[in-house]
Amino acid sequence: MKNVLSKVIVVLSVCLFINPVFAEKAELETARKNISKLFKGINPENIFPSPVSGLYQVLMPPRFFYASADGRYLVDGDLIDMTTKENVSQGPRNKSISAAIDGMGEDSMVIFGKESLKHTVTVFTDIDCTYCRKLHNEIKKYNELGIRIRYMAYPRAGIGSGSFKKAEAVWCSKDKAKAMTDSKNGVDVKSDSCKNPVGQHYALGQMIGLRGTPALVLEDGTVVPGYIPAVRLSEALNQAKK
Repeated sequence: MKNVLSKVIVVLSVCLFINPVFAEKAELETARKNISKLFKGINPENIFPSPVSGLYQVLMPPRFFYASADGRYLVDGDLIDMTTKENVSQGPRNKSISAAIDGMGEDSMVIFGKESLKHTVTVFTDIDCTYCRKLHNEIKKYNELGIRIRYMAYPRAGIGSGSFKKAEAVWCSKDKAKAMTDSKNGVDVKSDSCKNPVGQHYALGQMIGLRGTPALVLEDGTVVPGYIPAVRLSEALNQAKK
């Protein structure tokens, strides 16, 4: 009798230990199923629990938001932990932005600097932007300080504008790096029309929520608006690495 009772206690103990795990997994799968129905093409693996019970984090690069388990409610904003004063949304949001940019592929970018450099910064640029030109005038300095610059196009005036057409001319040039430098220096770059990523870059910038140029995106997905001198950017990146 004692042996039977002992076995029953062991079985009950195992069930009590395992059931919550299975329940959490089942709840997650149900949430993924419900939320996935609302968004075409979303990867269910990009839906996972948030720090708040019943609320799930959803990554649709470059977008990041929260949804209830039944998919009825969406929350687009920051989640703040009032105990630690931490913005717990920032990390996942940066990850989503970084994934979207990497998804564009480096073959769609105009790159200055070797891949072996210590840091890589993606810059959304406008050919006619004064501070974009100022940043480009320091391109060698950025490279010397170990910063590789990847340019993406963000003509602020929008699709079909003069700045948009200038960006297309750069991206359709055989030597894109030279064309970028020439265009930044006021040269009217000429090139045959071609299939180019300028429209896609612009759309991505809009989805990220860019308000101006240059807009720097660091390796972890952090978006930093405005021009930053090469020396100051290098110091900040090196400090962050530590």
